[in-house]
Amino acid sequence: MSLDVPPAILAQAEAGEVTEADFVDTVRTSLPYAYQVVAGLSSELGTAAAATPFVDDNTTPSDAERGQLLRALASDAIRGSLERHFGVRLAFMNCHRVAAFRPGTEESDEYRTFTSLRAQLLNQTPELRSC
Repeated sequence: MSLDVPPAILAQAEAGEVTEADFVDTVRTSLPYAYQVVAGLSSELGTAAAATPFVDDNTTPSDAERGQLLRALASDAIRGSLERHFGVRLAFMNCHRVAAFRPGTEESDEYRTFTSLRAQLLNQTPELRSC
């Protein structure tokens, strides 16, 4: 299970729509490591010089932490909510390298380079092969 959904939020979802704030709070409590990584990156990007197109985290997490990142960033709903909540565009590589880009930079050379096939191949490591 990806998220630990409180009974009140589950009942709300069964009855209709859930607010994004409630959803993001569920993500925060269910996937605290993933939420912390995205929050930290968005904060760092927010204080970086305007010319800085992105910041990234290349920390090698534990298996449990890596699982949180995978669940958060592989889900369109979770990833999209985190991007809207923090005002960033996320990019993800190798089950642990997460980058936060400024919104609107998806056509930039930096974004295209980070998300390129070449970059994916060059960022492979034997110890993360099974992640």
